[in-house]
Amino acid sequence: MSENTSNFVYLAIAVIDFVIAGWKCLALLRDPTPTLSLITVNFVASGLVFAMAAPAGYRMLGELTGSPSFATLPVYIGILSCFSLLHLLTMLWDPRLRQSPAVLRRRVTGWTAAYLAAPAVMVVTFCSADLSGPAEPLEFNTNFAGDPLIQVFLGVFLVTLTCGTLSTYRQCRKLKLADPRFQRALRSFGTAMLFVFGYVVCSVPAIVLAVLGNHTLDAVGVLGSTFGSIGALITSYGLSGAAVGAWLRERRDIKALQPLWDLVVEGVDEDLAFSVDSARSHRLAWNVGFNLHRRVIEILDGMRALRPWLSPLPAAAVHAVHEHEMSQGTGDARRLPDQELQAAATAAALRDAAQRLQAARREAALQGGSGHPQAPAGPQVALPGEDTPASGERQRLLRVAQALTASLVTTALQGVQEQRSRTEVSERQ
Repeated sequence: MSENTSNFVYLAIAVIDFVIAGWKCLALLRDPTPTLSLITVNFVASGLVFAMAAPAGYRMLGELTGSPSFATLPVYIGILSCFSLLHLLTMLWDPRLRQSPAVLRRRVTGWTAAYLAAPAVMVVTFCSADLSGPAEPLEFNTNFAGDPLIQVFLGVFLVTLTCGTLSTYRQCRKLKLADPRFQRALRSFGTAMLFVFGYVVCSVPAIVLAVLGNHTLDAVGVLGSTFGSIGALITSYGLSGAAVGAWLRERRDIKALQPLWDLVVEGVDEDLAFSVDSARSHRLAWNVGFNLHRRVIEILDGMRALRPWLSPLPAAAVHAVHEHEMSQGTGDARRLPDQELQAAATAAALRDAAQRLQAARREAALQGGSGHPQAPAGPQVALPGEDTPASGERQRLLRVAQALTASLVTTALQGVQEQRSRTEVSERQ
């Protein structure tokens, strides 16, 4: 890559890493765990590495320290730090190693010692070498390959990076996680290690020839940085892809629940909402998980507030209409699964209860009341699905929200209204 291209790519990756690091830091404050801590530190270190590795940052750091090539040391140590954290992370993820704490402890201790020893040797050799002269940010490996101390520096760096990336790739290939989303992310993570190893594959021949005084492969060495950049982007996806997917699903679910919220919270009692901004909280970009949980709780509170106005007729009508359609082959002629049929019955019951409440409020207001009518007498009716475990409420409410405008629900409610009209006429007669 040219210097201008490298500046753009490296600084863009640095910004991405810092944004993800901030996001992970917020998650870490809510749920402090060792793995999340390693991921957060990794993104911070990766952001710093790319900021310093960009030619603009590289030269700036050289001017600040008085050594044009100084940035190479923190960049290379930062690279090793990132991949050492990722390697340790895969070991902590391994369910087989977690079942043997002693084995896990020995393996983590051994690799940690290696990852600490390598930078120590690199610092000593780098600081002892003669690095006078102008610096080319993307060509340090080949420009200074003739110095024996730099040869040791680069050898330790590349050997450690090779062992770390290939071991991490092997670890990722062996890991079998229960959650398919994390398994896919882990597969991407392993692929990233191969791209990073591509940096080593490009750099070693260029360095070997440069040691011998031949610089024909210098451009190949520079090409290695491209593989490193691609590997870093794939690593970012591997460590955050599942979380981004979950975040997007939570935002989608908040929007999908909005019609149900409007019906049972805004249309029943706005005091059930957490705040006056609840109706617009789905537009917030952060803390989506909290907003979704709050939305579910508010809806459940609204459904309980509607309970005195519930009638058994709408749910029964839904089942009757569905059976009629199945027997006649009308509609989509598809028998609904039990969960979808239950959601349709719940949606019909809630729409009917909300209509009854609003009608009672209008009547009370016309009679000079306060707008808070007396609830109907008699035993309260249970909603279908009220025995759903807390872990299943989100999916249940999503099904109910989707069923609110279903033709089955609309047809059933029309039948209920006709039945009530006939009853009122009979009573008057």
